[in-house]
Amino acid sequence: MPSEKSILRTIIELLEVFFNSSRSLNRTRTWHQHVVPYEDGWAVRREGNKRITSKHRKQSTALEKAKRLARKYNADVIIHRENGEIRDRIQYRDSKS
Repeated sequence: MPSEKSILRTIIELLEVFFNSSRSLNRTRTWHQHVVPYEDGWAVRREGNKRITSKHRKQSTALEKAKRLARKYNADVIIHRENGEIRDRIQYRDSKS
């Protein structure tokens, strides 16, 4: 009897995980680009990603790359300071959205 309960409980947990994950798939993807300090330079990272898109020696170069991507995907550029705080935000979204 105890094994039946544990199997039933496992099936219920699997179903909960399945339904919760299918709900999260309906979220729209954000393409906002962050210019962040990285090692000895700067990097561009898409919002929500752990991996970087590109790395650069200068913040200005990273900013240009982030602007190109933001224009392409109708998103924003979020510029960070060396300490990680947000310094500025540039919007490239259409007024329709």
